Amino acid sequence: MKLTFDDVIFSLDLEKEEGVADSGDLDTDLTMLMQVAGEAARARATALVLFIDEMQYVEERQLAALIAALHRAAQLRLPVALVGSGLPQLVGHVGSAKSYAERMFSFPEVGPLAGDSAAKALEAPARRLGVSYSARALDEIRRLTEGYPYFLQEWGSACWRVAAEPNISLADVRAATSVAVRELDSTFFRVRLERTTPFERRYLRAMAELGPGPHRSGAIANAMKRPVQGVAPTRAKLFRKGLVYSPAHGDTAFTVPLFDQYLKRVMPQG
Repeated sequence: MKLTFDDVIFSLDLEKEEGVADSGDLDTDLTMLMQVAGEAARARATALVLFIDEMQYVEERQLAALIAALHRAAQLRLPVALVGSGLPQLVGHVGSAKSYAERMFSFPEVGPLAGDSAAKALEAPARRLGVSYSARALDEIRRLTEGYPYFLQEWGSACWRVAAEPNISLADVRAATSVAVRELDSTFFRVRLERTTPFERRYLRAMAELGPGPHRSGAIANAMKRPVQGVAPTRAKLFRKGLVYSPAHGDTAFTVPLFDQYLKRVMPQG
């Protein structure tokens, strides 16, 4: 610090204060931070749990540093844990960040809800408020949503707004469908599509023309009248953006159901 007043100069120098986890190296600092926080948790007979959503978007370098820090905490038997969620490509993303990561974590798959579970997700909260669904209404919602949990919420919300009677009927579901689809189109689907380039949209639209999927990479390239190698970089970019994933080698699928129908609505020409 230096101050000057006329011809008088006053300066004060302070030595650098050495701290913890402030070296500037992410791997080292995050590991040290996790260790200190874990020791503090253990001293207080509690635990530190990190909850991270959409983990497929965490940059590989940052993810590698996080995994290394958790690995060190595990070696020291510290009460530190991670609960993360992400799209199907997360498993590969974690493995690319640290080769040993796949041995550190379990990867339970959370997919569409089966028939009884889907029905319960709709009926249980409604029943507490004196509202019920007919069997045909439930079957139709399950068919339309393919059991995808968020879509079940949207259809349930739309049915609640449309229905005039305490028993939600098949007619109510059909009336509510346009409401639910409009809501998904303006928010859920639109946000995803806006992250893409014009050529990436062409790739997605070609996929949609082939149906829900999954589709072979060659079939998509043929639909675009392009060589497979020519569209491979586009496919890789869509992977990173979380719009598609590979359920099996050489296959490509949308990460959310009904996206193909949305693309046909907003891009009528393939």
